[in-house]
Amino acid sequence: MSATENNQSNSWFGSDRRRLIIQEYGIFLAFLLLAIVLSFSNEYFLTAGNISNVLLQTSINGVLAIGMTFVILTRGIDLSVGSVVALTGIVSASFATTSATAGILGAPYPPYVALSVGILVGVACGAVVGLIVSRFAVPAFVATLGMLSAARGLTLIYGGGKPVPALTPDFRWIGTGNVLSVPMPVILLAIVFIVAWWVLNRTRFGRYIYAVGGNPHAAITSGINVSKLRFLVYVISGGLSGLAGMLLAARTGSALPQAGIAYELDAIAAVVIGGTSLSGGVGRITGTLIGALIIGVMNNGLDLMGIQSYYQQVLKGALIVGAVMLDQKRNLGG
Repeated sequence: MSATENNQSNSWFGSDRRRLIIQEYGIFLAFLLLAIVLSFSNEYFLTAGNISNVLLQTSINGVLAIGMTFVILTRGIDLSVGSVVALTGIVSASFATTSATAGILGAPYPPYVALSVGILVGVACGAVVGLIVSRFAVPAFVATLGMLSAARGLTLIYGGGKPVPALTPDFRWIGTGNVLSVPMPVILLAIVFIVAWWVLNRTRFGRYIYAVGGNPHAAITSGINVSKLRFLVYVISGGLSGLAGMLLAARTGSALPQAGIAYELDAIAAVVIGGTSLSGGVGRITGTLIGALIIGVMNNGLDLMGIQSYYQQVLKGALIVGAVMLDQKRNLGG
């Protein structure tokens, strides 16, 4: 064995096999370890009611994080999802409220009308960002930062700075209903996850996403329409932000203009913790789901232990930095 090979075998990862195990199963092992520690720390953690609560808390961030995964896989970022959550929530709620002052003329409309409007608003926001990024070559950070501010302003303008209360029971069912004792938001998260997994792993579009994120210049040479693909991933992220916004409004019973603040940070954290590289082209939707669960379990466990939410932000920041450091180490082959 050469000196170089010997140094590599003594590196942090050890051997190639150990490195492969960590890359493939590290996130699952981390999630299991966290769950075990919290189950011993608090007797209520593994109760059925608390597990259901964790899944409900995770559902909205999980939907956002899945959309964020599509964007980050193409070397992009979407900082606007939290503001789009607020905008879509308040617009769709105005079609599903019994309030005479907060509703659109003719409200309340059937729930499918409100849901369709919410998705369309989210898609429109994503399309604007996608157009700016793909056609005008504006960095995604700048384009989505602009949408973050614009969508928040439109939310305040549309609702007059006031919440939209008194949502109809039919609309609220998507956030509070159950099917076979499974909460509806969890079911919707599962559907979104399955569709996203199929798209990324079983379709040409999914292969193109990885190709663009891995090497955009080679993707162009291969005949992939990179501009169109980048446009579409922001549309997907916007549409899922719309769904998340309606889930949040339906769960709380009213749409708040300040909803969704800092939600983009949780979504990015779930994606990065789940192993998706910020450099693009590397990541799995399964890892994103586990990353969202880790954040949900961590927040829930710390709440049960009586630890203030401020510490949760510190731990979340440390997790993000640690995950990015590991990603950089893998990219450098260390």
